[in-house]
Amino acid sequence: MTEMAQVNIMNVVVKDNPCLFKHPFQFEITFECSEDLAEDLEWKIIYVGSAESEEYDQTLDTVVVGPLIAGRHMFVFEAAPPDPQKIPREDVIGVTVVLLTCSYRRQEFIRVGYYVNNEYADQELKENPPPDPDFDKLQRNILATCPRVTRFKIDWGDSDVCTFKCNNGFESSKPGIFEGVWPEEEKRKQQEEEKKRRRETEASNDSVQMMVE
Repeated sequence: MTEMAQVNIMNVVVKDNPCLFKHPFQFEITFECSEDLAEDLEWKIIYVGSAESEEYDQTLDTVVVGPLIAGRHMFVFEAAPPDPQKIPREDVIGVTVVLLTCSYRRQEFIRVGYYVNNEYADQELKENPPPDPDFDKLQRNILATCPRVTRFKIDWGDSDVCTFKCNNGFESSKPGIFEGVWPEEEKRKQQEEEKKRRRETEASNDSVQMMVE
């Protein structure tokens, strides 16, 4: 019997953080394949423009990595910042989410979410923000030590089970961040719960801290 295909994320490093809003996103991703993969992995960076609707989600970039042989691999995934014109004005400043996803054969099997806080570094602008956001002075801070990881079962071709793992270092960065392995029919329900969590975290940075502790 052919051994089940596996992909292990060993580490994700958020680079150039914090930074100005207009700077690109940069994720240094280290992962490991326990065996050769017949097809490529597709990675995406998605910026959540509003907690109220997926209509405002922006796919910042997509990259295909492969062919992949058994062993450890590392690459830096860089994507341009979101288009400010596609973000509702009331959702520009405050807390949102950026998602790093990976798919195999068009099936998403892992989603890593990070809370993002957009605010002015200047105290005067914090206290008296302009009616129209000044993106040149807006700062982005990703809560890099507190990822929220969701896993999905997929068909790898030789098995119907995904056995995504993280090494102890990545997993133990914050206990309890794993949401469990969800069958495909549960995916929509999990997405609805994620929307609810997004709305709950909009109120203040304090609420975000409570979510991740």
